[in-house]
Amino acid sequence: MVGFRAGDVPPTATVKFIGAGTAACIADLFTFPLDTAKVRLQIQGETKSPVNTGHGPVKYRGVFGTISTMVRVEGPRSLYSGLVAGLQRQMSFASVRIGLYDSVKQFYTKGSDHVGIGSRLMAGCTTGAMAVAVAQPTDVVKVRFQAQISAGANKRYHGTMDAYRTIAKEEGFRGLWKGTGPNITRNAIVNCTELVTYDLLKDALLKSSLMTDDLPCHFTSAFGAGFCTTVIASPVDVVKTRYMNSAPGQYSSALNCAVAMLTKEGPKAFYKGSALFTHYSFTVVI
Repeated sequence: MVGFRAGDVPPTATVKFIGAGTAACIADLFTFPLDTAKVRLQIQGETKSPVNTGHGPVKYRGVFGTISTMVRVEGPRSLYSGLVAGLQRQMSFASVRIGLYDSVKQFYTKGSDHVGIGSRLMAGCTTGAMAVAVAQPTDVVKVRFQAQISAGANKRYHGTMDAYRTIAKEEGFRGLWKGTGPNITRNAIVNCTELVTYDLLKDALLKSSLMTDDLPCHFTSAFGAGFCTTVIASPVDVVKTRYMNSAPGQYSSALNCAVAMLTKEGPKAFYKGSALFTHYSFTVVI
């Protein structure tokens, strides 16, 4: 009699949803301070950024400089400002994106055993767009908390539920989905760039006999894919963050936000926090 093996039975949709969301939340607990530092760097330089309302200008320099400044000025808890919304975002985003990926991939391949890179890209972009649509309100609240100076009394929001209520009251329910367009665009660019560049770099390394198909090869390919993804997707990521964090009427659209950044701060503004974005892209690929 053959013994039962867990691998013989594919996981149910419920298991995929819960497993993906839980794993993403655990990972977020460790990387959240880096994400907060990225947001602070990305919004730095805005003349009307709500992050500095009621406070003097705070200058952040680099990844560790940003983290140390936040700890000194606002305390260690500031690094986890918006964590509740962040975990809500990870649970909803990862659950939809990963939980539905296999089903959507099968839809594009029409049941075929051969899964090409085109089908993978389409499935990744589709589930990514669906995940953004579901998780966008949590992402908006997360970003606004991360951008908010924790020290002092002039806070935009005083709790996660207060943030949802305040945004819906002041900006309408559409305000909770602010920045959905650039967020979907960013997600599509990241998915496509990571998968394509990772495969191309790994194939190039193997065909040139520079490396064998082992951990160093995958590590090198992942690092290169993360760098390429940053170069291409970082501008959209910065625009997404600024537009989501903006006060009502500050920008008429995401495109207006991008134009304002270019005219007032120059091209370099689109790569603020790019070192941290490289870290996230690199982590996702491996």
